[in-house]
Order: sequence, then C-alpha cells, then structure tokens
Amino acid sequence: MKNRITDLRAERGWTQADLAQRAGVSRQTINAIETGRFDPSLPLAFRLAKLFDLRIEELFLDE
Repeated sequence: MKNRITDLRAERGWTQADLAQRAGVSRQTINAIETGRFDPSLPLAFRLAKLFDLRIEELFLDE
C-alpha cells in the first residue's frame, strides 16, 4: 500500500525514530511501512493519521 508518510515526516523534520516513538512502534516498523513492505494494522493507521492530522485515506493511497 502506498502512503505519504516519508514526505509528511520530512516536512515536519521528524526522523523515522521520532515518528516511531510518537506512534508507539519500532523504527523498523516505520521503515517497513514507508517502503511498502508492511501494511499497518487499522489501529496503527489511525494513530499515524492522527499524528499527521489527516484522515486515513489522505495518508494511505488506494492504488
């Protein structure tokens, strides 16, 4: 699943570790999501969307 996390994270000046800490997951999880190797659970997708003040469908792209 494609997403906008890398760009949005960079806009905020957050590292993968910063985002991981805010989302309560490992940096490796954020890396796997950003590279499309892992689709987050629905609760994690909601947490990530909330951190970026977006709706899930604005963060994750259905392609």
